[in-house]
Amino acid sequence: MFARSAARSLTSQSRLFSTTAARLSKVAVLGAGGGIGQPLSLLLKSDPSVTSLSLYDIRGAPGVAADVSHVDTGSEVNGYAADKLDEALEGVEVVVIPAGVPRKPGMTRDDLFNTNASIVRDLASAIGCVAPNAHVLVISNPVNSTVPIVASTLAKAGVYNPARVSGVTTLDVVRAARFTAGIAGVRPAKAPITIVGGHSGATIVPLLSQSTHGKGIKDEVYDKLVHRIQFGGDEVVKAKDDAGSATLSMAYAGTKFTNALLRGLNGEKGVVVPTFVGSPLYKDQGIDFFSSNVEPGVNGVEKIHPFGQLSAEEEKLMEACLPELKKNIEKGCAFVESS
Repeated sequence: MFARSAARSLTSQSRLFSTTAARLSKVAVLGAGGGIGQPLSLLLKSDPSVTSLSLYDIRGAPGVAADVSHVDTGSEVNGYAADKLDEALEGVEVVVIPAGVPRKPGMTRDDLFNTNASIVRDLASAIGCVAPNAHVLVISNPVNSTVPIVASTLAKAGVYNPARVSGVTTLDVVRAARFTAGIAGVRPAKAPITIVGGHSGATIVPLLSQSTHGKGIKDEVYDKLVHRIQFGGDEVVKAKDDAGSATLSMAYAGTKFTNALLRGLNGEKGVVVPTFVGSPLYKDQGIDFFSSNVEPGVNGVEKIHPFGQLSAEEEKLMEACLPELKKNIEKGCAFVESS
């Protein structure tokens, strides 16, 4: 019985972590003491691609680091207090940012903006000074606005590289696979769903027509599935009795994306992962950032994949997505310009 359980555990872990040739990979988590940051730090400590982990927060990071450091994997862990941000960033290759306040009952992602915008801007400013060549992975919501904030802040410092700034939208595809698999009666690994657009509500556009198990879902079942994918975060807030948001699934998704990026940086070919990046796909409509499947390589995001023909239903979803997404992006850029 134990052997079977252990085998299942190892199989599950292999789905989250895939490795290539070993190399030094120093990762920092900014916001490591929070609801996402703590499980994210634990999962990254378990990732064999990570050789050094720097944990920073305005409170609690040294304690989280001490706890996580006892996990029997090879990576070294160090924790940094509020006044040690520069030290936490020294020599870092990848910076993951879950810092900020979580979404609370009745809040939209835009409601988070006033608090999280300044937090993300200040962290990006420090990254620009101390680790200008680092790959920056943004989890802090609203991602549609915080990624442009990071990009604009780094651009002001003269160090912005579009291939090295990504918004983590992996939770959307994780949810889509899970929910679609439940309807189709298959394992989630058999039901991958491409998602494009942004990372909030109507800006999330699932391309079910391009999935073997998604394309047969129609009518009311289709509408309910799309809504659940777009507003899955509300489901979690409600289920937690208004006492929390999607922290554990987000930590899992953030780790999954970080691992994919590290594999690309390590030289593995053919890694494809969704992310919200500076993109040419809708630039002619004034939309400078867009989420789609990309291929990371040794220099960061090396290829942005086109997503092909949309169904009539998906065309309608895209029509709703684009103006909202453009507004979110402009809000982030304007915040930095007025800072």
